[in-house]
Amino acid sequence: MTDLKQHSFRRIFLIAFSSLGFIVSACSQQTAVNVAANADSSSKTLSSNQTTTNTNVIRLAYQKGGIIPISRQRGELERQLVAQNIKVEWSGPFDRCATLLNALNGNRADIGGCGDIPSISGIAAGQPLCIGSVQRPKSDALGNAILVRGDSPIRKPADLIGKKVAVNQGGAGEYLLLKVLEKENIPKEKVQRVYLSPNDAAPALYQGSVDAWAVWEPYISVAQLEHQARRITTTHPAPTYGIMVVRGDAAKENPATVKAALTALSQDGEWLNQHSDAAAEFMVKELKVSDAVAKQATKNRGPESYVFPTTEDISNLQKTADWLLEQKIIPQRVDIAAAVCPL
Repeated sequence: MTDLKQHSFRRIFLIAFSSLGFIVSACSQQTAVNVAANADSSSKTLSSNQTTTNTNVIRLAYQKGGIIPISRQRGELERQLVAQNIKVEWSGPFDRCATLLNALNGNRADIGGCGDIPSISGIAAGQPLCIGSVQRPKSDALGNAILVRGDSPIRKPADLIGKKVAVNQGGAGEYLLLKVLEKENIPKEKVQRVYLSPNDAAPALYQGSVDAWAVWEPYISVAQLEHQARRITTTHPAPTYGIMVVRGDAAKENPATVKAALTALSQDGEWLNQHSDAAAEFMVKELKVSDAVAKQATKNRGPESYVFPTTEDISNLQKTADWLLEQKIIPQRVDIAAAVCPL
């Protein structure tokens, strides 16, 4: 097992698209990950120089959208890991983080991409998961939004008082709604939360069963471009992390294989950050959405860069976990530092 550069924290991780990430360098076999220019100098880049002597298996779970299905299509991750005697198996697609985390919990997968809110919720519920790598929040990203129908009289968050808003329970949608209400000084009890999966929430909004929907990409672009929905929020008041969630036993029993997979995923993301058109093309193939939806969703989400968490990342995630506990969204406190994978 190799150390991350300037390794200064305790290990274990978590994961999504909610959403939509991208991975593996096509022009280099180096394992160092390029971290965004504004990342602090203590950031840990993903690296893995160790190869295995026996063939290992890593099972990657993916949602409809996100980094992992893009890697599956592109093929570079699989080629890179095969060269390290690691066989890749794919599990999915899953419709949301909750079902993906259940697959990890049930030993049907080893790594999956998810958001920080459902990941923390899963750990709080006792699922044997850890945090492998993280995608830092982007304050100006448009990857989350509260949507209403095009003909709705709702124009701003205050107009949600007395209305029904579809959210995924304990997930990114519920977190977004509560943070927006908090920012606008609207008591959360004055807005009714309706717990629905994205597949159920979309028709509920279009047909008028709910008044609004707190959701993420690519559902936002589908709703806007194909169903004339519109935003009543722009940027997120509390941007969230993306997480590569790891099955706890996989991280303990085969950390070198897990690290190699996380490194390859991050490299794929860095490559696709430089090839946004290719990222959109992969989304079209994966999700069967239009070119317009894919291009807008890719732009809204912004660059995808996964790194091993620093002490600052752990502190930020701890604040989120503590807030979730205060809001009674999770049943017990989560020690984020203890939840980082021992890689």
